[in-house]
Amino acid sequence: MLDQMRTRVLEHKPREIEAAGLPEAGVLIPVTCVHDEPEIILTLRSRRLSTHSGEVSFPGGRRDPGDVDLRYTALRETHEEIGLPPDAVDVVGPMDSLVSRFGIKVTPYVGIVPDVFDLKPNPSEIEEVFRVPVRYFLGDPREMTHRIDYQGRSWYVPSYRFEGFKIWGLTALMLTELMNVAFDARIPLHTPYESDHEQE
Repeated sequence: MLDQMRTRVLEHKPREIEAAGLPEAGVLIPVTCVHDEPEIILTLRSRRLSTHSGEVSFPGGRRDPGDVDLRYTALRETHEEIGLPPDAVDVVGPMDSLVSRFGIKVTPYVGIVPDVFDLKPNPSEIEEVFRVPVRYFLGDPREMTHRIDYQGRSWYVPSYRFEGFKIWGLTALMLTELMNVAFDARIPLHTPYESDHEQE
């Protein structure tokens, strides 16, 4: 399944967005495999942080002036946040860039990570590191749907709850796009989700 993911991500042409002058950030979507079962690595951010405190996110952060590119930013920040060495990540390629609600252009990079590292969260930034099987997202067991009006169109972004962790917002949007591109999940993002429990 990871070979299929690699091929589809490599073939994907990321959407370019007009965001001149906005600060930039790079995040890593770490994918690992346990007993032939691909999993996504996610973090729970510290509640002491000034932005996105207590939220589920991918490791990553803002680009520093010395960063050669956003790929480097994503790997550097991942190392700082969860102790994953950059040379342990097989970066497959970028996904679509997005603009956060704080006006930051965020570019996610898909990376394959061997399942041999003891990930250690930096307590000043990260409370917990956890994993979610890809098959969980492929089933689209959303708790609700959030409508986001963005770049002249409406996005209907799923919100998930996995073992007490709420996965929503930009992180859920990145995850859903990965599922659609890499695993052919066909989760609708531009039409309202038909559900008796839908909330906007």
